[in-house]
Amino acid sequence: MTDSPHIIILGAGPAGLGAAYRLRRAGRARVTVLERGSRVGGNAASFSINGQHVDFGSHRLHPTCDPVILADIRGLLGEDLRDRKRHGRIRLRGRWVHFPLKPLDLLLHLDSGFAVGAARDALQRMMRRHPLKADSFGEELMTRLGPTICDSFYFPYARKIWGLEPEEMAAEQAQRRVAANSPGKLVRKAFSLVPGFRVPGAGRFFYPRNGFGQIVEAYAEAAREAGAQLLMGCSAQQIVAPASSGDRWKVIADRGGEKVTLTADYLWSTIPLTLLAQMTMPAPPQAVVQAASALDYRAMVLVYLEVPVDRFTEFDAHYFPGADVSITRLSEPKNYAGVAEPAGRTVLCAELPCSLDDTHWNSSDEELGRIVALDLERAGVPLPTAPLSVSVRRLRHAYPIYKRGFAEPFHHLDEWAGALPRLLSFGRQGLFAHDNTHHALAMAYAAVDCLGASGFDGAAWGRYRVEFEKHVVVD
Repeated sequence: MTDSPHIIILGAGPAGLGAAYRLRRAGRARVTVLERGSRVGGNAASFSINGQHVDFGSHRLHPTCDPVILADIRGLLGEDLRDRKRHGRIRLRGRWVHFPLKPLDLLLHLDSGFAVGAARDALQRMMRRHPLKADSFGEELMTRLGPTICDSFYFPYARKIWGLEPEEMAAEQAQRRVAANSPGKLVRKAFSLVPGFRVPGAGRFFYPRNGFGQIVEAYAEAAREAGAQLLMGCSAQQIVAPASSGDRWKVIADRGGEKVTLTADYLWSTIPLTLLAQMTMPAPPQAVVQAASALDYRAMVLVYLEVPVDRFTEFDAHYFPGADVSITRLSEPKNYAGVAEPAGRTVLCAELPCSLDDTHWNSSDEELGRIVALDLERAGVPLPTAPLSVSVRRLRHAYPIYKRGFAEPFHHLDEWAGALPRLLSFGRQGLFAHDNTHHALAMAYAAVDCLGASGFDGAAWGRYRVEFEKHVVVD
């Protein structure tokens, strides 16, 4: 290899673009990014509906973001990165409760039966012994939180998001997705906004003026200016691994019907690890192929309703854990950004998790618009009038599904990828992880830190991987 190695990065999401930017800024490699879509960002991108910026679901940049990464984002966006106060709510047993949780709001609005039951469960938890290790998502949360909170909130919400019963999901799902997984943590979360108990950054988030995707767009532009090559609309079809330590990676891609062949010293992949295994030649061992087929992702249908009012509600997001409505969350991008324009119109984004073979994934835009409208009416927040327009986007890889037993097939895949020379799989999709954008960027920055003049430091990357496993999603 030359003193300046060439790295091909698959995927122009936060992880891929964060790595491209850091690599070029540090002058550590020549970089080519391949992105099959027409825009950068992946699931963290933004787009426009009749002049209004909207995201692929609900996205925020959380204050827990690493200070180095946050400083870079501030430098890239300047005054367009806004510090916003969170103002959402959860529909719990027919009543609305503020989210993030507030002690006074809980006292005023929480169902008294729920409060009594949760307190009783917390006392019983203190008095009983707990298993050393839970076997499932259901057991993990039931043991820690008790039946009142689980049956009213976490379990019905989990069924909607992942399409599985709580007992069918791995305990890791609770550990990676539920930050407040004990009564004590719930109390601390509720009091984190109270003066005297306030936690720095609690109840706040950062959000760009022009949609969450402005973050990845800024990374892309900075990477280009630093010399990275971004090939948009370029879909990798086949990946040929080096036959020996001296060989290079070869990526055969399709770009607008034209065959493109690229070679590089390193291949850094942020695409789903299952897809990487399917594309790589020589084909992985049969055990690895079977492992890839054992892992899956939950899909998501996003339904955007444009309504002719300045603002639908004062809230940035509404959460619907109950089984009586189909959607899991409704967000209003204008409230995230704190903008008033365009006047007289706002867009609502409804999230509808699903599988590829159910009716929601295959329904028409018109039918999905009716489903969301009925859901909102059922929840007591009806649309003020018929929508001006209905737009739909479909995400194939929205959430990794941690079904019980998933760890073994993931280990097979991860071990296979780790054994290939100069291959790095990282990011939310590359590590089959439940992570926020700031976590994906942390992986990208860590990867660049591991690349030195003598090559990639696998031992250092292993230590970073241990830290990544401690990531807990911030909702």
